[in-house]
Amino acid sequence: MSRHTTPPAPYADPYGPSPHVVIAGGGVAGLTAALALHAAGFERVTVVEAAAAIRPLGAGLNLMPNAVRELDALGLLEAVEAGAVRTRELRYYHRSGGLISREPRGLGAGYRWPQLSVHRGHLQQVLAGAVRARLGPGALVTGVRVTGAEPLPGGRPRLLIEHREGAVRGRASLEPDVLVGADGIRSAVRAALHPGEGGPPWNGMLVWRGVSRMPARAVRPFMLIAGDDRQKAVVYPMSRPTGQSGEVLVNWALARPAEAACASAAERLRGDWNRAVPVETFLPYYEGWEFDGVSVPDVLRAADSAHEYPMVDRTPLDRWSHGRTTLIGDAAHAMYPIGSNGATQSIVDARALAHALAHHADPAEGLAAYERERRPVTTALQRANRERGPEVVIDLAHTRAPHGFTDIHDVIPAEELAAVAGRYAATGGFDPATVNLGSPYEVPVPTA
Repeated sequence: MSRHTTPPAPYADPYGPSPHVVIAGGGVAGLTAALALHAAGFERVTVVEAAAAIRPLGAGLNLMPNAVRELDALGLLEAVEAGAVRTRELRYYHRSGGLISREPRGLGAGYRWPQLSVHRGHLQQVLAGAVRARLGPGALVTGVRVTGAEPLPGGRPRLLIEHREGAVRGRASLEPDVLVGADGIRSAVRAALHPGEGGPPWNGMLVWRGVSRMPARAVRPFMLIAGDDRQKAVVYPMSRPTGQSGEVLVNWALARPAEAACASAAERLRGDWNRAVPVETFLPYYEGWEFDGVSVPDVLRAADSAHEYPMVDRTPLDRWSHGRTTLIGDAAHAMYPIGSNGATQSIVDARALAHALAHHADPAEGLAAYERERRPVTTALQRANRERGPEVVIDLAHTRAPHGFTDIHDVIPAEELAAVAGRYAATGGFDPATVNLGSPYEVPVPTA
């Protein structure tokens, strides 16, 4: 649908109520989808989540302006931004300390919306609170794990579930009108739709993530990505100073190939993906890494805790939707943590899904329309991230000047640096000109 045409009214079935949509997974994708569907006129939406409660867990993430635009359209920007900071600049560094590039972000880059750095737990709490407030407390059901799905005659899905908490325990099934698999990279819904796929492939890299509390004076107001063609570090603040000490939360993520001694990481692909490890496990690899006043070792030593993960993604699918069942977020297109596109694309998925369902009387046609729009974009991003996306400039700098440089433009011309960033933004459709057109997913609510 053209952005400049008047969209039809939200979903309304003259012969009965709006369809019952069940969303498997209460993460960023699932909760945003529930809110988007509600805003589009769907009254019967249920989110089932395996965890016993929605708790403020995890580390940090960046939300690109196209995702912030959609949160704003849902009336959530103020609440999200209350626990976030605006990312105004991104800097890439060679591991020797040389500055490769610095890019304005958000409003400073010409967007109408900011880019936000935020703790995943804060974002999830805002979304969960909004779901309960707008859709009712019964719309978010915790302690229910999805174990599978199967089609019924006519394309309607049957969702297999397992009650894990509370007075009701055991296995059961649900038969909604629409099923949305938002249950993450190891999605049970995806496995049911693609039973021969197997687990997520591992690229041999390990990722360590954590959150540190540091005095604001020890942190600079920019996001940095530094390293070489072997290992990298990402560091950025994600809260405003609080308390008498003026501490801020700092998110950090590190990536490095697994050593022979870490070969057990492959086995952990089938086990614990959230393994706590001492910072000392990987700190020696980052000694001496300091970039314009930000000491990576100091950040790591201030960590509350550290967790180790294998770096995995999902191979792009040639189909997300089967009848009245579809996938969104990591269940559809898990990608390497590059370019701030994990949560960003999940939020855009959610809005696109609600918009497509609202404009098609047949839910299966709506899901097919959603997939036609979103799958090509996210597939391109998955493939770009396997080629290191915009972070390829670090690899280029190291390959051409492994011992460092005085002037980066002697190593990588300014035009080449700009082309890398511009090409990635165009791939995901989040260049300023496109984003600033406004949300293409608005569904006006008819007035009496």
